[in-house]
Amino acid sequence: MNSESVVKLTIISVITAVILILIVMAGYPFYKVWSQEMRGKAALAEATQSKMIQIEQARAELESAQLRAEAIKIIGKTAKEYPEYREQEFIGAFGEALREGKINQIIYVPTEANLPILEAGKRQPGAETADSE
Repeated sequence: MNSESVVKLTIISVITAVILILIVMAGYPFYKVWSQEMRGKAALAEATQSKMIQIEQARAELESAQLRAEAIKIIGKTAKEYPEYREQEFIGAFGEALREGKINQIIYVPTEANLPILEAGKRQPGAETADSE
């Protein structure tokens, strides 16, 4: 290679480098604006998605509350129509507490017509026969 071709190659390389630097310098502000716009769109999409999730959660909670209210209404109606329902509920809860070991001791209180007999064991056998005469 002669010196003239080396000089031409060097000049072309320098001109190419200068043009590339000018393109980068001119394009960087546009890239910066574009990337900021993309970040804004991503943040907007994330906020929209979060809002949609919150809306769906609120709808699910509302539906759950409505179903709970309906269940309570049905239980109340059943308790009014069938008084033994409460007794069965109590027996079921009592049995569950026994299975789980939450009850350590059972005390039996004798009742008559759902009222406790307070004088159990105090009556003397002769007292009943004296009253009946």
